Amino acid sequence: MEDKNIQTQINDINRKLDLILEEIDLQRRHRREMEDLKEDLTRVGKDLFQTAVVELEEVHDSLNTGDMLALAKKLLRNVSTISKTIEQLESLRDFLQDFAPISRESIIDLMYKLDEYDRKGYFQFLKELGTIMDNIVTSFTVDDVKALGDNIVTILNTVKNLTQPDMLQAINNAVNVYKKLDIEVDENISYFTLFKRANTPEMRRGLAFAIKFLKNLAELSEENKKQISNN
Repeated sequence: MEDKNIQTQINDINRKLDLILEEIDLQRRHRREMEDLKEDLTRVGKDLFQTAVVELEEVHDSLNTGDMLALAKKLLRNVSTISKTIEQLESLRDFLQDFAPISRESIIDLMYKLDEYDRKGYFQFLKELGTIMDNIVTSFTVDDVKALGDNIVTILNTVKNLTQPDMLQAINNAVNVYKKLDIEVDENISYFTLFKRANTPEMRRGLAFAIKFLKNLAELSEENKKQISNN
């Protein structure tokens, strides 16, 4: 029984020793890793220091310690501003990432629409409008344009009157009558024949219409002259 207790104690001691040895080995590996890291950092630090020395050697004439300190102080005083700026840049980056698919779809839709306009002839139409504008610019002087501006109201009123339904119908009737006319004038016609033809109802109505039209035109011309003289 006593031998069994002794063996149990020995086993416990052995287990504890194993744990201690494992801990020692772990500490040894950790120390070795730290030493390796220290050597690597030392080597990198030396390289960085040598590189910094070489780089600073090129700018040491224009480098001022006071300026560096002022810059450092300014950076420290504006840490919050720099932080907000970085946050805004991050927000802008997120917005651009979200907006990129939408912008691509919009560009594709725009390209399809432009292609549709091109197939329908919009661009060719605009090109011809440009040609028309070139002809207008080269055919009229500055004085012509000024005169057009002075009389634009009269021109627009004339166009307005010409585009009235009854006026358009009258012009259309006149054009149709003119297209159907087939007039041949006899070179040997006499005054007697003319007076005889003038005695017909159609000629009398035509002459009455022409006389009334000319009378009204003369009266309107006189009124326009009076208005211009009054102005």
